[in-house]
Amino acid sequence: LRPRAVWVALAGLAVLTSGLIGLFHAGVEYGWWEGLTACTSVVGSGGDALEAIMNAPLIRCDVAPWDLFGISLAGWNFLFSTAAGIAIVA
Repeated sequence: LRPRAVWVALAGLAVLTSGLIGLFHAGVEYGWWEGLTACTSVVGSGGDALEAIMNAPLIRCDVAPWDLFGISLAGWNFLFSTAAGIAIVA
């Protein structure tokens, strides 16, 4: 194989990996399976760290914050990345 073909194949596999991550996250959002860890929150810097953690808003990873035509951003990532990855590798 030529070096360029190897890099193109690796790029296609990277894009396909992004699609698989999107599929996993979309599955968590749609309730098809559980996520790997609990959902997180964002904590600002400065002040009392424990108080900031306790008062930080919860960011849910099992609820889609936005969707288009009933498909979440993670779902769109799966669709586009998988199609692009297949197009690159094929």
